[in-house]
Amino acid sequence: MRVHVALTPGEFPALGLAGRAALVIDVLRATTSVVAACAAGCRQVIPVPSADAAREQAARLPGALLAGERGGDPIAGFDLGNSPLEFTPERVADRTIILTTTNGTAAMLAAGGAEVAAVAALTNVEAAARWAAEQGRDVTLLCSGETGRLSLEDSVCAGIVVDRLAAEGPVDCTDAATTARRVGQYYAADLTRLAADSSWARKLTRAGRDADLAACLAFAGLSMVPRLAGGAVVPGPSAGGPAALAAVDGPALPEARR
Repeated sequence: MRVHVALTPGEFPALGLAGRAALVIDVLRATTSVVAACAAGCRQVIPVPSADAAREQAARLPGALLAGERGGDPIAGFDLGNSPLEFTPERVADRTIILTTTNGTAAMLAAGGAEVAAVAALTNVEAAARWAAEQGRDVTLLCSGETGRLSLEDSVCAGIVVDRLAAEGPVDCTDAATTARRVGQYYAADLTRLAADSSWARKLTRAGRDADLAACLAFAGLSMVPRLAGGAVVPGPSAGGPAALAAVDGPALPEARR
């Protein structure tokens, strides 16, 4: 199995995803929110590139919920922002969600060129790695980044996936995948360090979103792996339950692999 990590969105146009399995990662907060929405029983999440595109899509889908952010802030007139804690069963069960975010939805749209694609976050990272291993294909991980730049938390999540894949059998890693793996090994022992080390995490802290950080920077153990199909993200075959996302003190963290 060959494994590559696209550490920044600038790589997306040249990735050549045909025939590969892709995992999209935007830990803070788009893919964490999508995992939460699917675990909470939503019907589907439709990623779109802009707020205007979201409104146009909603006009064609009566009853759909508008969700998203720009620059970390909720979009005026939308039903939901981009906090995973908003995507509860009471609000999203059996609903279609139209989502646009600064970084994550662009990566989801780019992943449409893969043979199979899914969504990963720290909250479902073990299940996402198992899904990737089960595909029997070369794997590309798309880090959504921060407005085109590298995002530490996305690199960490991708690296943990690479590490889990390597534990399952031989992998041929690109230099970017090896770099992400080493970074992932370091932070897996204590994810809370990301709250101080990640520039986007610090921005969320300044905005009073500590609860979001606690929800996103945790090994919640969710078994839900949302899949991309026909331009939408749909729930996988199982869910670990959304309650874990609300816990500030998560389960014991695994030891970093050496």
